[in-house]
Amino acid sequence: MSTRGSAIFDGGRIVPLLILIAVVLALAGAAEFAPTVVQRRITQGLINLVAVVGLYVFVGNSGVLSFGNVAFMAIGAYVSALLTMPAAAKGVFLPDLPAFLAATEWPGLAGALAGGAAAALVALVAGFPLMRLSGISASIATFAILVVSYVVLGNWTSVTGGQNSLMGLPIYVGLWTAAGWAVAAIVVAFLHQESRSGLLLRASREDEVAAAASGVHMVSHRLAAFVISAFVSGIAGVLLAHFLGTVRVETFYLDLTFLIIAMLVIGGMRSLTGAVAGAIVITLLTELMRLAEIGVTVGDMTIAAPGGLGDALLALLMLLIILFRPNGIAGGREISWPFGPATPTTETQPRKPQ
Repeated sequence: MSTRGSAIFDGGRIVPLLILIAVVLALAGAAEFAPTVVQRRITQGLINLVAVVGLYVFVGNSGVLSFGNVAFMAIGAYVSALLTMPAAAKGVFLPDLPAFLAATEWPGLAGALAGGAAAALVALVAGFPLMRLSGISASIATFAILVVSYVVLGNWTSVTGGQNSLMGLPIYVGLWTAAGWAVAAIVVAFLHQESRSGLLLRASREDEVAAAASGVHMVSHRLAAFVISAFVSGIAGVLLAHFLGTVRVETFYLDLTFLIIAMLVIGGMRSLTGAVAGAIVITLLTELMRLAEIGVTVGDMTIAAPGGLGDALLALLMLLIILFRPNGIAGGREISWPFGPATPTTETQPRKPQ
């Protein structure tokens, strides 16, 4: 094992990973005793957590805000749908599908991995030129990826069904499936964060000029993070599709994009703890607001919050975080035992840059 790899396990750096995994499993365990509707909300929250962690892998380590990860979710969802849908359902919803796809029925895990791999491949091709950009130019370029994917998937009628919904997907994503993938996503993000490539990428995030002068090849490290981020995001799209049992291109556009970004910003985009915290906090807040909008009945009167209050509070919370705590709930740090702030993830002095 490398010196840095040994330090992860011998120096206590693995503690944040273990705590985050325990939090996810505890949340899923608590949800087991909740009503079915709450279980479904928590399951969707865990799927969103996978998406937020996927976004963090690139944004948190590079410092470049990406609007394109929901596009990778869409790619993963559609690829998995095409590979796992029963042939009879394809005959109904996609009568013009090429013969080799029409007869294909893969198991769920294989379809999920294929969806993630397809998203990663697209990220590799698109990211090769785009990772040379920085700042607002890079962010706009990632938004272009989102728009292009939306247009292509929404108009490729013979393969995706266009603007119509694809139904009949195998529904195999439940509470513990989502929790398992959430744990896997956290592990992947942590290993990348603690890797040499992640360290050098964060060095370039802090000071591109100084990192380049030290020999850090920023483009290659950004591209690696972008591909890993796309793979995890693609898995999140697969989970969402097989949780709902349907895929529609409108699902993977602006609403979901800004929800995932809001979760990351509120939690704190500079740490894995922040990504997990943002997803969990917003999921619980959204559920509380849903219950408030349903209201309680007192005699012949129902007391309920006005519709749309949840969205307004989410926007207000994001504004307050930006104004008064720019580094989010986690403050750019990883959680440690007993739940105090640990060493910041920012490390600006790589030992042997290359």
